[in-house]
Amino acid sequence: QVPLAESGGGLVQAGGSLTLSCTAPASIFSICTMGWHRQAPGKERELVASVTIHGITNYFGSVEGRFSISRDDAENTVYLQMNSLRPEDTAVYYCAARPPLLSNWGAWGQGTQVTVSS
Repeated sequence: QVPLAESGGGLVQAGGSLTLSCTAPASIFSICTMGWHRQAPGKERELVASVTIHGITNYFGSVEGRFSISRDDAENTVYLQMNSLRPEDTAVYYCAARPPLLSNWGAWGQGTQVTVSS
């Protein structure tokens, strides 16, 4: 059973926007840093954004300034708002949870496809 459930992927033109959502069990969400990773064809999976339980956000690579991660503690949901999308943002996007004091992302979603056309 996949503990995290993503939604919101799809096809969008370059310059457009999409919002991804990920819902987790409260037992996971309440203690974990939540993150969004992506994997493009032929490339390794990479972390693009994370948010701690205190709301501290981090962005990695080319997404800074274009993507925004947020979490809704009442809904056990983390969001990834993606603006100014580029064809190179095309990938499968995965939600993940990292328990406190650990470096590994221990829980994953099944992934949602984001395709940006030029």
